[in-house]
Order: sequence, then C-alpha cells, then structure tokens
Amino acid sequence: MDYTKYKNSSGNLKAVLFDFNGIIIKDKAVHIQLIDEILIQENLQPQRVQERQAFLGISCRAYLQSLLKSRGRVLNEASINQLLVRKAQAYVLELGKLEKLPLYSGIEDVIFQIRSRHLKLGLVSDALSSEIAMVLTSAKLAEHFSVIVSGDDISSNKPHPEGYLLAVERLNQVYPELNLKHHECLVIEHTPLGIQAAKRAQMQVVGVANTYPFHMLQRQANWTIDYLIDLDLQRVQEVFLEKDVQFVVPEC
Repeated sequence: MDYTKYKNSSGNLKAVLFDFNGIIIKDKAVHIQLIDEILIQENLQPQRVQERQAFLGISCRAYLQSLLKSRGRVLNEASINQLLVRKAQAYVLELGKLEKLPLYSGIEDVIFQIRSRHLKLGLVSDALSSEIAMVLTSAKLAEHFSVIVSGDDISSNKPHPEGYLLAVERLNQVYPELNLKHHECLVIEHTPLGIQAAKRAQMQVVGVANTYPFHMLQRQANWTIDYLIDLDLQRVQEVFLEKDVQFVVPEC
C-alpha cells in the first residue's frame, strides 16, 4: 500500500463510501455487450475497439451520449434516460442468467473490517438504482449499506462531487448523532474521475487498481492498492488520527 500525505483537517474516520462498478462487481463486459445491443437496435454501428477503451472510468450516460453523438445522433435528456432504463432492465436480466455474480475478491473481507470497527458504510455510483439493488441483493450485501446514492439521485456525473456530498447529507439524516463531516469519510474508487470526485468533496481516497494501472492511481489517491483484499483499514484509521496528515484538493 502506498501512503501519500496531503493537507487536510485531521479527525476520526467515521464512514467508508464505495464505488459500485469496478469495485464491487466486475461487469464491464456486460455493459459493453448491452451498449452494442442498444446501438444495433437504434440502427447504428456497434462500438469500435478504441471507443470501448474510452468506456473505462466514465459514466454509462456520458459514454452512451458520446457514442450517439459520434454517429450523428443527438438525443434529449428524456430519450437518453429511456435508453438507460432499457439498458438497466437488460442488465438485471443478463446478470440473472449467471450462476455466480462476478464480484471482486475481497469485498466481503473489507466490509467485515468496516463493520467490525463500527464505521458507517455507503455507496456512491453513477449506475441506476435497479442495477445496484439487483447485485447487492443477490450477493447478500444490501443490509450492510446504510446509504446508497445512485445515478437516479444525481444530476452530475463524476468527477463532480455531487454524489459524495449527497451521501454525507443522507448519512447525517439516518444517523443525526454522527455529525459526519466530509473529511471524516474514506472513499474506495478505481478511476481517476472517481478519485477526483471524492477529492473535490474533501474526502480521502483509496485507489484500487482494478481498471487503471497502479502507477496512474498512485499519483492521485491517498492510498493505492493492487487488490481490494490488500486494504489495511487499521493503518488508514491511524493515518486519519495523525495531526500532520496533508491533503490536496484538485481544482474543479
């Protein structure tokens, strides 16, 4: 684990916020397949190899809009929403066919670490709530997440911090006695855009090299790990308590 110091108010770690796609479930191939199906249904050419590479780390909404625009099709927000709902319905059906969900190794261990330390657990994702609910329920993980912020709840995708700010607001609604501050949250992300969103919300971030190489995330995250199972939450808590911890918030 790489420990990098940034400038921030020191304090107790009170909550951990997970991303969804790329942290909990390895489902990129499913999304690629379903987006191709949508394009073909719309009488458009399926994705090219270089376009699929661009799908790394951006929201499905932004990616689909970009694909449609590149093919001369500009849709209004309502039409985009209809396509995303259609894709979400197909996503639920597709995962339902699998004998076993492609969850990332270590997710249950990390949740156990978090719960054993009496930390609150939330999820912040650009994915639609139906997709998230299906996976968490099937994997028997739903009960662990006190708050879920999905793409249905926000108007701006990462790197905008809206989702993470809303998660803090909701955790304080559920646990008024918590008096949670932004800098008392730890975020677990896997992309530069996700890391930027958390930083702009004044949160510290663990970057997991599930999607991007370790060295790329290392330059941006507070901690960088190869696999979720490598997370040493005890060490992270110790760093939160150190008075000389520094944290840099990137410019928006």
